[in-house]
Amino acid sequence: MDMLIFQLEKENAKPLYEQLYSGIKNAIIQKQIEVGTKLPSKRKLAGFLNISQTTIEIAYSQLLAEGYITSIPRVGYFVEEIDELPYVEKKQTTIEIPQKEQKQYRYDFHPGKVDEESFPFVVWRKYVKDIFDITSKELLQMGEPQGEVELRKEIANYLFQSRGIHCKPEQIVISSGTELLLPMILRLFEDDFILALENPGYSAIPRIHLNNNAIPISVDEEGLVVDELEQTNANIVYITPSHQFPTGAVLSATRRTQLLKWASKAPNRYIIEDDYDSEFRYIGKPIPALHGLDQNDKVIYMSTFTKSLMPSLRVAYMVLPHHLLMKYKEIFSYYSATVPRFVQHILANFMKDGHFSKHLNRMRKIYRKKHDKLKHTLTTFYPDIKITGDQAGMHVLISIPSGKNVDQLKQIANHHGINITPVTNYLLKPIEYEHPTFLLGFGGIPLNQIEESIHQLMECWNVQKNKKLAKL
Repeated sequence: MDMLIFQLEKENAKPLYEQLYSGIKNAIIQKQIEVGTKLPSKRKLAGFLNISQTTIEIAYSQLLAEGYITSIPRVGYFVEEIDELPYVEKKQTTIEIPQKEQKQYRYDFHPGKVDEESFPFVVWRKYVKDIFDITSKELLQMGEPQGEVELRKEIANYLFQSRGIHCKPEQIVISSGTELLLPMILRLFEDDFILALENPGYSAIPRIHLNNNAIPISVDEEGLVVDELEQTNANIVYITPSHQFPTGAVLSATRRTQLLKWASKAPNRYIIEDDYDSEFRYIGKPIPALHGLDQNDKVIYMSTFTKSLMPSLRVAYMVLPHHLLMKYKEIFSYYSATVPRFVQHILANFMKDGHFSKHLNRMRKIYRKKHDKLKHTLTTFYPDIKITGDQAGMHVLISIPSGKNVDQLKQIANHHGINITPVTNYLLKPIEYEHPTFLLGFGGIPLNQIEESIHQLMECWNVQKNKKLAKL
């Protein structure tokens, strides 16, 4: 063939081999070089273009790797036949990808926030530094699919001591969030399973379960209404019994027994217990986990370190009944743990040396003070506001007597730099509330700002203060 003629710009930021590769490739695609044509030798083309043979070799190697040319030893390089793709004329358009606005709020009452100032950074940094060392080089390899044994042992010990749960490390599966654990759980059952969910409930669950036949079950001051569940054909129920999200209701002892009896009446019935923030309780004794009361291996327990440590850690876990373990291993044998091994060992060592327990004890005191300050401020200055779900967790529910609706109140608060979440965000089916109802999370607000933040919120909503105090 005639010598390849390409305009190579030596001053261009793009390397010469890449310019040559692009020129030959485009010529092949546009049929300017016919199939079967022999390309010039590296020596001849280098001399013709006044560039090095190495540059030619790199360009030819890339074309060869992508299948545009083929090589015959001691003969040369030839243009290969490629499948034609339909030609679509490109239009010079600019596609704008909407960016989710990360608005900075003056006060953020989101229930997922934690106290940033109280995290033990110095201690945590030590464990991070220690694990990233040559002595931990084996952690560069893939680990156990269910998670590191060291972490599963620490979790099993913690569950026994704090939640009354008897389980073995081999029953525990570690993952990077509830959103990943629930689909894994549901895959352990037949395709015709029917899932029952609390209403209101954790908003992500309806979006991530594997079929569309979820049944919403009402929640009242005693938690999930089990009588209503029994009237359905659901065989799996997802529940937050220790501190129902978002209402804060605690499943009563009577209903716990009733629910466990419901599960025991059929072999395919199971309870998924999400114990997401059981560490923080402010009234009465700690509520035992439903799993600890289960005598028939009908409860699948799961929890996270989101509230107890930090949301960004992305470490969650579940405890599977023994008879589901074999099925889990069959289905998920090819899975890899979704939490990095280094992170798992940092957390395991942190727990093993007692720092997790110390941190929890400290945070209980901090969140209790915030909880008490928040409740005192509301009851003292705004007695017309109804407070519910205040026995545990890091948020309460407040009902606002107002002529405005939920959306209007949220918009007003946002306009004044305050973020607050309405309970309607967590409804599977509509519920009529007497007054607009919101979640008031206090975890991320400093103690010395609790009172002021509430006053600012109520002021922008025109909620009247206690008349007696207003005169002072």
